[in-house]
Amino acid sequence: MTYGTPATNNAPTKPVTIHTLRTLKEQGDKFAVIALYDAVMSAIAERNGIEIVLVGDSLGMTVQGHNSTLPVTMEHMLYHVANVARGARHALVLADLPFMSYATPDDALHNCARIMQAGAHMVKLEGGAWLEDTVRQLSERGIPVCAHLGLTPQSVNKFGGFRVQGRNDSEASAILQAAITLAEAGADVLLLECVPASLAGEITRRVKVPVIGIGAGRETDAQVLVINDILGLTERAPKFSKNFLQQGGNIAAAIAQYAADVKSGVFPSDENIFL
Repeated sequence: MTYGTPATNNAPTKPVTIHTLRTLKEQGDKFAVIALYDAVMSAIAERNGIEIVLVGDSLGMTVQGHNSTLPVTMEHMLYHVANVARGARHALVLADLPFMSYATPDDALHNCARIMQAGAHMVKLEGGAWLEDTVRQLSERGIPVCAHLGLTPQSVNKFGGFRVQGRNDSEASAILQAAITLAEAGADVLLLECVPASLAGEITRRVKVPVIGIGAGRETDAQVLVINDILGLTERAPKFSKNFLQQGGNIAAAIAQYAADVKSGVFPSDENIFL
C-alpha cells in the first residue's frame, strides 16, 4: 500500500469553520468527512478534499482491537486528537467524547475543555433529547457541538448490537424530535448513523444546521466513513461503506475519490442505503 501523490488542488485553502459548513448547506453543496487517528493520514485527507477530520472513538475497534468503543478513555482520545491536529492545517478537527465522559453537564464541560485544548475544533456527543441541557451549556460557553443520533455505538449493549435505528414510527419520531431539540439547543452539526434514508432526509430538511450521514442515505449534507473502510482494511465491511482503494490504487487517490464521489452524489449508492 502506498500513500500516493497528494492532490493539493483539492485542499481547503483556508480553515474550515462552522460558518463554512453552514454556507455549504445553504448553497446545497455537500462536504466530506473521514474518521482517522494520526497526523500523516490527517494531512493526506486534507490535501485530498476532506473538510472535516473526525477523531472517532472508533479507534477502540480499528486501532486497539476491541469489539466496541466502550474501552476508549479520555487519555486515548487526547493523544489521538493532538496527533490529528498536527496534521490538519485547514480541516476542521471533530473529536468524540468517549463513553461516560459526558454523563452530566459538569463532566461534559470539564472533558470538552481538555479535548479542545488538545486541538479539537468541535466535540461530538452520542445521545438523544437528554443531551439538551448539556448541549445548551456547551454552546453558551463557546464549545461547538456535533450531536450524534440514530445508532450510537456507545449504547451498543442497550441496543443489543449494531442495528439500524428508526425503522418503526415511534423510534423515527423520537430521533426526529431529538434532532430538532438538540439543534435548537445549540448543536452546530448533527450526525445520523444507520437510520432509514427517508428519516435522514426529513431531518436534513427540517433543521438549519448541517447533517452528516453514515448509513443514512444520500440526502444528508455530508458523508463520513472510517479510513479503514475507505482503504478496505475492515474484514467484515458494513453495508454503508465502500473500498475506494480498489479504484484509486493508493491512499491519496482513494481519499480523493471518496471526497469527489460524496460531493457529486455518486456515493452512497443504492447498495449502501438502509430503507
